[in-house]
Amino acid sequence: MSDGHDLRRPTTGGPLPDDTGWLVLSDDELLFRIESLGPDHIRDADLVAVVRSGRHFFVRQEAAKRIRDPERLKAFAADRHIGQILARKMRRDGDVEYLEHLLGQSRHLEVRNAARAQLRILKAALARKQ
Repeated sequence: MSDGHDLRRPTTGGPLPDDTGWLVLSDDELLFRIESLGPDHIRDADLVAVVRSGRHFFVRQEAAKRIRDPERLKAFAADRHIGQILARKMRRDGDVEYLEHLLGQSRHLEVRNAARAQLRILKAALARKQ
């Protein structure tokens, strides 16, 4: 019987020999670089590389939080750590359908809860507009 650990992504404790770009940094340096980004940064590609990497979930989450274009996070919707961030970034009227999809399809409670909360916010905002 599985204890669920085999479903988790393996993590790396720092850079791997083939890493490039921001991934050559230690976790501490990488977190500092991520947290130093201003709101108008142009580093989404670097941040996506971190999200895609095998770094610890906390490093990947922090990178996901700083990605400006939520569309780039949709490829990671099945990841419970990144899926929560994706749901919280859905703010447009057109995102209601995608949030409903996440709510119905995600196997992770955290992602479903984030999608449910964001849907309530969006639907309340839509009701105020009408």
